[in-house]
Amino acid sequence: MSTTTTTSATSPTSTQRTHHVFPASAGVPPQVGPFSHAVRFGDLLFVTGQMPTDPATGELVAGGLVEQTRQVMSNLQAVVRAAGAELSDTLMVRAYLTDFDDYDAFNAEYRTWFDDPLPSRTCVGVTGLAVGALVEIDLVVGIAGGAA
Repeated sequence: MSTTTTTSATSPTSTQRTHHVFPASAGVPPQVGPFSHAVRFGDLLFVTGQMPTDPATGELVAGGLVEQTRQVMSNLQAVVRAAGAELSDTLMVRAYLTDFDDYDAFNAEYRTWFDDPLPSRTCVGVTGLAVGALVEIDLVVGIAGGAA
């Protein structure tokens, strides 16, 4: 994990620490572009949208929306755990679906990953996703302990 320190004239402490999390292992697919899998700022972890790719091969998983959603959630869990949190710490979810006819199937699989109370969520229909994926999900996660 690398650390970048930034200064903000508006914050009470005038110094915030931003941590860029690069879990090169831990069951996370390799990065395919110029981004961090997650960035922590204070007690928030912003997790980049994960694709349904197998961490071992980098390939899109076989199957339909349910299998892809399961892989995306597994990838998200690996990133979140690498940052010292759990999926149960999720505050906000953004899900992108290429076909809203899959909405009920998506919800059924999604629901197996979260207990009540559920995080807030936005679900967006899109015309396409990278690597031919049917689903992509990003998260905002709360991390106990405040600014790191």
